[in-house]
Amino acid sequence: MKRTVFIQALVASLLVIALAASCGPAPAAPSENTSAAAAVTDNKTYEFTYSVFFPPVHKNSILAQKFADEVNARTNGRVKITVFTGGTLTKAPQVYDGVVNGLSDMGMSVLSYTMGRFPAGEMVDLPHGYLNGYVATRVANDFYNEFKPKEFDDVHVLYFHAHGPSVIFSVKKPVRQIEDLKGMVIRSTGVGASIIEALGGKGYGAAQGEAYELMSKGTIDGSYTPRETLEGWKQAEIVKYVTECPEVGSTANMFVVINKDKWDSLPPDIQQVFTDVSNEWIEKHAKTWTWYDISGFQFFKTFEGREVIELTPEEVAKWVKATQSLKDQYIQERDAKGLPAEQYEKYLMERAQYWAGKTPTDQECIEFVSSEFAK
Repeated sequence: MKRTVFIQALVASLLVIALAASCGPAPAAPSENTSAAAAVTDNKTYEFTYSVFFPPVHKNSILAQKFADEVNARTNGRVKITVFTGGTLTKAPQVYDGVVNGLSDMGMSVLSYTMGRFPAGEMVDLPHGYLNGYVATRVANDFYNEFKPKEFDDVHVLYFHAHGPSVIFSVKKPVRQIEDLKGMVIRSTGVGASIIEALGGKGYGAAQGEAYELMSKGTIDGSYTPRETLEGWKQAEIVKYVTECPEVGSTANMFVVINKDKWDSLPPDIQQVFTDVSNEWIEKHAKTWTWYDISGFQFFKTFEGREVIELTPEEVAKWVKATQSLKDQYIQERDAKGLPAEQYEKYLMERAQYWAGKTPTDQECIEFVSSEFAK
């Protein structure tokens, strides 16, 4: 009897122990630290390649590197951007598609190098009385922010910048009147090519990086381009004449974009850093472009036998008359594509006038560049 009672007690004890073991301890409630860790953005490092068509010593290339450094600093090293200048990663006309297809994560180049790809963005290039590169840069960004053209939907746009009104370079033959352009082959792209042909010249499509060699070999007679290239691309070494006619001077809208998938993969705080730095860099590029217009002429005049040609009022009237139908043509072509081209044009003219009244002085741009690039 005693043995039976003992066995029953032993079995009961074992059952209690087994039951306790099978249930185990109740799970601990999540700690405050665990919840906080989930809320904090990951500490992952994000690496980017950045393709820039400007040569390494050009101040727009330097600004690209400074952009990379600033984003790195503001993200405490979580973003690392490697800048490839001079078209070493993708050539100037391939930069945009290179970003779309992932050949580079970011890119800076010129819209008009792929003419017809950006029918809305190309409207910025038309002559709108741009006083300088500061005005053109500000207008280009206003235009995008106002209309958000669908042609840029395959990337994420960071910002735009644009140079001051184009001038005509010539190597051997000076251009003093519209008749002088007849038969001359002038490097030009996009709207610029249309202007040259309207003036009687022959356009030659080539990226800026090819212009020096083409002019030096006599393949082309000159280039329709901003004054900046006299110094930034060292073209003053071979160009002997510069003809100004700002009344018909176009600009070139330049993009800074990032691969859409790469952008979408970023946490919101890093996206905000990119946005903040981009907004600040618009002002830096704008002032730098105006500085280049000033400095380009100063550099050009250090060479012997160089001449800057200013047209007479009568001659200016001829040039304006020869090119006045271009805007109508561009508007009609874009209307046919279903774009609100007349609205674009009205807005661009208004913003050009607005920013002309707010542009910094030449001296302010000179002082900015002296300070910014001394760092």
